[in-house]
Amino acid sequence: MKEVKTKKLVIGTRGSKLALWQAEWIKSELERRYPNLEIGLNKIKTTGDNILDVPLAQVGGKGLFVKEIEEALLRHEADIAVHSMKDVPTEFPEGLHLAVICEREDPRDAFLSQIQNGKFRIQNFKDLPAGATVGTSSLRRSCQLLHIRPDIRIEHLRGNLDTRLRKLDEGWFDAVILAAAGVKRLGLNNRITEILHAEISLPAIGQGAVGIECRADDEYINSIIAPMNHSETSVCVKAERAFLKRLEGGCQVPIAANARIVHHSLLVLDGLVGSISGERLIKGHNEGDPADGENLGIKLAEDVLARGAKEILDDVYNRVFPAVNGDIGS
Repeated sequence: MKEVKTKKLVIGTRGSKLALWQAEWIKSELERRYPNLEIGLNKIKTTGDNILDVPLAQVGGKGLFVKEIEEALLRHEADIAVHSMKDVPTEFPEGLHLAVICEREDPRDAFLSQIQNGKFRIQNFKDLPAGATVGTSSLRRSCQLLHIRPDIRIEHLRGNLDTRLRKLDEGWFDAVILAAAGVKRLGLNNRITEILHAEISLPAIGQGAVGIECRADDEYINSIIAPMNHSETSVCVKAERAFLKRLEGGCQVPIAANARIVHHSLLVLDGLVGSISGERLIKGHNEGDPADGENLGIKLAEDVLARGAKEILDDVYNRVFPAVNGDIGS
């Protein structure tokens, strides 16, 4: 255990229940490792938290859930920032870097339906009735679900987990799709009707993983958080992020990827780009040495670009972000 002198460390975090759970988890892990370390939380509202009446994809821009926290880091109002990795852009402001990626929770999506008389009203995704209403604001999720079930209606769903579950139970939706990791972390496993197989909904880049961002030149902070890095998760998430970066995509675009290490020696990576309507899904697969994970991600992105992903993403950017230059890839 590294000896640290008594010093205060401030964690920058969003104020949502899930974000606070993640920040408190990091806080408890650091306190366990360094009993003399005094740790406080700086709760920060981000752009994504302030805009709740429109789908995130229509807000535009990257870093909707991290920008204000990064600014606090640069002003020394926080020493580390705790993020859901699926919200973290692939580029960082000068002076900041991603120092740690913690061990991943379940990266998959969860299907939740109403509970009636102690049973789920709809037993699984395939049992959705024709024309059913599904709540999600994720273009990634909606394009994949519509590809399988073009008859269902996708409706905008934002807000914290409690709000989303309340709207489901009040009958706004027949079902909602959420990240399994967040539901599990908040102790609501009993609300999960079905964990969706990747063939139904390939997860978001970095989903289920928590990252720690800090100032690159702060040797003291970097040294005390370094042991929290989980090497296998880090390799997998970096491969997914390399795929996303080569596509020049953000977390609000219909791009999905999931990497995993099998037999301790093989990295397996699946990726996807979809049209908003779900009519076209371009899927790709790559595998190889985990040490070459980021190159595997780049090569997978180039493969799907060559098979039509560039045209799909250009169309997405022109339709959803009309003010943004939609020139994706080359």
